[in-house]
Amino acid sequence: MEDSEARWTADQVLALAPDAASRTAGARLAAPAPWSGTGATARAVWGLCAGSGSRPYQTVVDLSGPAFACSCPSRKFPCKHALGLLLLWSSGDGRPAAEGAAAPEWAEEWISARRKQAEAAPAAVSGPGQGPAAAGQDAARKRAERRAVRVEGGAAELEQRLTDLLRGGLAGSDRAGYQAWDEIAARMVDAQAPGLASRVRELGTVAVSGGDWPSRMLEETGLLHLLARGFLGRQRLPAPLAETVRTRVGFTVDSAEVLAGPLIRAQWLVLAQYDTADERLTTRRIWLYDGVAERFALVLSFGAAGRAPELTLPVGTVLDAEVAFHPAAVPLRAVLGTRYGTGLPERAPSGTAVGPALDSYGTALADDPWLDAWPVLLTDVVPLPGRDRWHLADAGTDAALPLLGTDHWRLAAISGGRPVTLFAEAGATGLRPLAGWTRASPRPIAL
Repeated sequence: MEDSEARWTADQVLALAPDAASRTAGARLAAPAPWSGTGATARAVWGLCAGSGSRPYQTVVDLSGPAFACSCPSRKFPCKHALGLLLLWSSGDGRPAAEGAAAPEWAEEWISARRKQAEAAPAAVSGPGQGPAAAGQDAARKRAERRAVRVEGGAAELEQRLTDLLRGGLAGSDRAGYQAWDEIAARMVDAQAPGLASRVRELGTVAVSGGDWPSRMLEETGLLHLLARGFLGRQRLPAPLAETVRTRVGFTVDSAEVLAGPLIRAQWLVLAQYDTADERLTTRRIWLYDGVAERFALVLSFGAAGRAPELTLPVGTVLDAEVAFHPAAVPLRAVLGTRYGTGLPERAPSGTAVGPALDSYGTALADDPWLDAWPVLLTDVVPLPGRDRWHLADAGTDAALPLLGTDHWRLAAISGGRPVTLFAEAGATGLRPLAGWTRASPRPIAL
């Protein structure tokens, strides 16, 4: 696919913003007045934005990434100037972002540097593994072996703690507070098992979640027990399941190592992108979809607490790109490799009815019981408000699923009471809608 000159929509641009404040500030800059020297090619958009200082900020966006650079002091990516410039560009005719203009020297230097970096990356990945590199691999192997021993100790201790919990009964756990759970989680951190620590903390919140918390706590305790036992007996598991257990416990695989494996080149539609954050990390989840193979890929990007991850992709664009999946019983998480171009979808993807979607979720859970969310692409479904929560009704059957959250009026506006196509994450308690399609456009609308 060749590079496309198609402009993004304002929704696609705003979906890149790291937070609501950046969206508001970027929208204020989407006017010609503060801008000068603007221009665009099929690959990049640039411009000078007047600020409070004597020199205007130099802003440039690589559309093939996308990637952003700005001389302003903001630590957000993209900053408000990049968002404003993209909004100005997306608004089309009558704006000063002139197509075909030559890039100024400061913009061309940055674009050329990115191009050289992209060309050099594959050579670095496929370089010879000898000398210092081989020594580094040997040291890494020994560190991994020492860590595995520590994690085994943590998993065995966790087993004993869970046994004590169930022997004493769950009654009273809702009044015991978080201290005991925090203590166990700290022990798992010491054992270098962050995945176990995270699940222990979540278990502590179940006890105070109200409703039928004992049932949910028993379920989560069972899953945690299964994970600890799985790690202790991982040598007897099938290789894909053993990799899934390692990942859930907290072991990571370097992206370069994943990209050295099989690569799948396809036209990947960017379905959704959103961030979650805790006190240590901001995690960006980007869902891709290959409509030919009907295959999903989840790309994760991380940033320090309070900072947006660097990787961002406009929802609704189509990437001609290579993707490599992490080894797992249910291959879902992926690393984005070489990108050859971008474009726009020609039609909305075909989804399934609610029944087959639930069947696929059940099959995935059988292979990976610790799966937090499963992607579903549904067609001919209607959002319906209820007294306590929203539901999603299948227009062709009497099936319906609860929606997570309380505000789904944007989805209702897209639907207008008629069946729509919807992308969502399926979980144990309902669906989280992430993108929808109107009948008038093949581009998804972020929800």
